[in-house]
Amino acid sequence: MKLKSASSTSQSLQFPRNSCPPAAILSVLWLGAIAIVAFLWNLGGVGLVDETEPLFAEAARQMLVTDNWITPYFNGETRFDKPPLIYWLMAIAYQFVGVNEWGVRLPSALAAIALTAFGFYTLHQVATLKKTRLRSLPWIGSASIALNPETIAWGRIGVSDMLLAGCVGSALFAFFLGYIRGDKNRLKFNAWYLIFYLLIALAVLTKGPVGIVLPALIIGSFSLYVGTFRQVWREMRPLFGGILFLLITLPWYILVTLENGQSYLKSFFGYHNFERFTHVVNHHDAPWYFYFIVVAIGFAPWSIYLPAAIARTHFWNRRYWQKQDRANQLGLFAFFWFICIFLFFTVAVTKLPSYVLPLMPAVAILVALFWSHLIDSEKILKQFQSRKIKDSRSPIFRHLMPLFIVNIIGLLAISFAFLYGINWLGADATMPDLPEKLRDSGLLVRGALIWGATAIAIAIAIARFRHQISWILAINLIGFVAFLIFAVTPGYIFFDRQRQYPLRELAATVREQRQPGEELVMIGFEKPSLVFYTRNAVKYRDRATEAVADLRQPEFQSSPPETVLILAIPREFDDAGLRDNHYQLLNKVGAYQLARVFKPTFLVVSPRIEPD
Repeated sequence: MKLKSASSTSQSLQFPRNSCPPAAILSVLWLGAIAIVAFLWNLGGVGLVDETEPLFAEAARQMLVTDNWITPYFNGETRFDKPPLIYWLMAIAYQFVGVNEWGVRLPSALAAIALTAFGFYTLHQVATLKKTRLRSLPWIGSASIALNPETIAWGRIGVSDMLLAGCVGSALFAFFLGYIRGDKNRLKFNAWYLIFYLLIALAVLTKGPVGIVLPALIIGSFSLYVGTFRQVWREMRPLFGGILFLLITLPWYILVTLENGQSYLKSFFGYHNFERFTHVVNHHDAPWYFYFIVVAIGFAPWSIYLPAAIARTHFWNRRYWQKQDRANQLGLFAFFWFICIFLFFTVAVTKLPSYVLPLMPAVAILVALFWSHLIDSEKILKQFQSRKIKDSRSPIFRHLMPLFIVNIIGLLAISFAFLYGINWLGADATMPDLPEKLRDSGLLVRGALIWGATAIAIAIAIARFRHQISWILAINLIGFVAFLIFAVTPGYIFFDRQRQYPLRELAATVREQRQPGEELVMIGFEKPSLVFYTRNAVKYRDRATEAVADLRQPEFQSSPPETVLILAIPREFDDAGLRDNHYQLLNKVGAYQLARVFKPTFLVVSPRIEPD
């Protein structure tokens, strides 16, 4: 069955003629509040988090130091893990806010904010259609896009994942805006499709081929399903878009290949793309159901309603969706967005929680549509008004009551996990007294109280305000924001103090005490933040015996100066055969200590042989 013409669809898409300025101001204030609470507040208040964030931070700093914007470097070696866009943006941020934590994380935060704002605009466009009247959709959708653990976590850390999610998500929003606009004027290129090509090009400059593979899978499968593939293909002008895409992406890939040759091609395309999909890389394996858990936790507490939101789309009813106007296909588009990314990374052998970050906006749209239809549906509102339903016999509440009960049980489970989760903490030699300090901090009790109180508030709302479904949503939102402000933010500071602060303090000592040419060796742990904070190269050795063997080499012994700096926990000093009279202790912070050792000492010490 044929769809209605795209031109009629595009003509129905318009803002109200008498758009109220206070509404626009309210939108800006809403998005501004979300941006501050979720991404900007205390963004640079804690140090870089080992082990990944400092790798990006230092590679970007090296671009400024060496003025080489083609090949990324870390600790004196090339870093081909990711393309350069995230490094470029960090380096640019350094020039505005300084080489600090703000500069490292600002690109991720701005990408998350842009994604949220783009989502709000897209959902507003859909909500203003005459046939939808989902007035709450952009408000619920934008809050859901930003206010979930997965997006907040990667929107506040300086790695490439949020930038990729921002580019891919915004590209898909741009595609859908172009899709609902249709081909009103075949002689004029659809500007939203132009933005789409620009954004996927930036995605490829952020993380490689996945930046175009994911959007292609989503759009291709969606358009084939609803029967618009050929029409969309013509509308998108792929030849023009392909040229634009190549003009943006190819120059760097050509330059970095010319500069590094086969080493780049094998490392980036072979190891970091193909092998990550087909083999386990860096021990990042997980069972097939791994991403079910990631989505459930990463989108909590809203994930409780995700199965119902997916079921509500009736995605299996192809004939129904083919009859719908393009704008009314948002729910199906969000479903394909979700399922394509979910299945793609489920099939991939290497698994990490951040891999499914690009599907979070789709989950947010599905849940927002679910809630918006409940809150804004004229049928439901008229039913409430005409029958004045105030008891649990309401068919709407009777239908939703199991979900609300699961919502309460889920929040109580989270509360329980906070109270007793400390028993699940594993031992960490760098933070031996972490469980006791965490228990004494009161953070776990605070988190448990917030989620427990949220569960109780929802139960009261169900009992007292049965005819106002929006109370359930509002209480979940308030509980999440309270948890973010009063538990998560102090938690960032607590864990930074325990885990990263000692390394920053010792790095400051290194900068003060280091002699010209004196090498720094860290034994037992590889903490890349040392490179960033010391502003110098660091030698990492897993074992004390390995470090001693290297330090005994003639070329090392003969090179000036006569001393070397050793950073490790006391046990590693003992394993290296170093006693108190063998070194000068420069500083000790937390579990680590920094010492200066004369090189000839390593020729006479007897390191402890460690079992394999």
